[in-house]
Amino acid sequence: MAKVKTTFYCQKCGAQYAKWQGKCNACGEWNTIVEEMVSKPDPKDWKTSAKKEAVKASKPLLVAEIETAPQHRMVTSNQELDRVLGGGLVPGSLTLLGGEPGIGKSTLLLQISLQLKYRVLYVSGEESQQQIKMRAERINPNPANCYILTETKTQNIFRQIESIEPEVVIIDSIQTLHSDYIESSPGSISQIRECTAELIKFAKESNTPVILIGHITKEGSIAGPKVLEHMVDTVLQFEGDRNHVYRILRAHKNRFGSTHELGIYEMQGSGLREVLNPSEILISKHVEELSGTAISATLEGMRPLMIEIQALVSTAVYGTPQRSTTGYNAKRLNMLLAVLEKRAGFRLGAKDVFLNITGGISVDDPAIDLAVIAAILSSNEDIPLEKDICFAAEVGLAGEIRPVTRVEQRIVEAEKLGFASIMISSQSKIPKRESGIQIIKVSKIEDVVSRLFG
Repeated sequence: MAKVKTTFYCQKCGAQYAKWQGKCNACGEWNTIVEEMVSKPDPKDWKTSAKKEAVKASKPLLVAEIETAPQHRMVTSNQELDRVLGGGLVPGSLTLLGGEPGIGKSTLLLQISLQLKYRVLYVSGEESQQQIKMRAERINPNPANCYILTETKTQNIFRQIESIEPEVVIIDSIQTLHSDYIESSPGSISQIRECTAELIKFAKESNTPVILIGHITKEGSIAGPKVLEHMVDTVLQFEGDRNHVYRILRAHKNRFGSTHELGIYEMQGSGLREVLNPSEILISKHVEELSGTAISATLEGMRPLMIEIQALVSTAVYGTPQRSTTGYNAKRLNMLLAVLEKRAGFRLGAKDVFLNITGGISVDDPAIDLAVIAAILSSNEDIPLEKDICFAAEVGLAGEIRPVTRVEQRIVEAEKLGFASIMISSQSKIPKRESGIQIIKVSKIEDVVSRLFG
């Protein structure tokens, strides 16, 4: 009887070792190395039938000799997903979608499957066909081309793929699949790597886009080896709080488009609703004027957003003042507070400062610096800002107001949403045009204080 071959994998990063050891040399974690059985016979093709197409061996070509064709994308009719992907699904691509449990990953992909005009095979290893149908009837009572398969064995999945010949394949989830060529349990490092490799080979040879759902760890990273994210073409992250209705879709990796785009959804009883104008949900509709609130014009990729920034400045009760942020870099906040104290003379060293970006999103655009300072000063002086003013500028360490990129696009978005004035840097170069919004140019932080609070 042949001896069973085993090897040792780090469950954190996927590094392989010949024997067990306490610490992983690759990621530095302790007690993450586990023994797994590996028994892979002769390499198998994803096709199960005897009829196999001849694969042409590739040969090197000069760059000038390579023939190019316009890239055809499969539009999903979901504008938010298409924007994040860069225009739609690319044939032969492998997309990995990760997110917290219960955030709506399966709901999003099932909703897309029911809306697509293409023939879709939705493979689930976590729910029965009856459970999926109950959810599908709530999302879309009249599905057209969506097939549901409950299976976890990759060889059986490929048999059904050959008989149905789908144009899009969705796997929910990669951690539930297992292959006969690996004798370890589903969800292990070797099984995830082998199943993903088989799906990649299928996608590239059949020119069929495949979407995988991936579980994430408590640290927020996708479970399994890090090489899983390197193998796929696109890595999407579905973010948000299960206690709130809004969800954010981001691209952490995209070989076919930008990684700066953002998709926003609202969770409803009938599924996820696309939020086509996120500025309306990110800005609160206050009837009365409130201090400590400022509106900033920011950009997420090519998309302008108007976000609301809330600040609370109060006398420190304890010995050490607190600095707390939600959706904003805490070190950046400390820097801006130091600028206010050094350049503008505000004594904030003995006060607690809390900062929040509404809507549950995180922003790292330096253009919101001016709005952060305006909100902090408004709360400190307890004087509300004008409701129809917004901000778009960076603040330097010397207290100067610095220009930001694509300020014209920010001005247009602010004008479209009905703002009467926008405060920008005096160094910003904008083309002369007739505008319904007043452009206020400032050069120093002292100009901002005198303009807002006299």
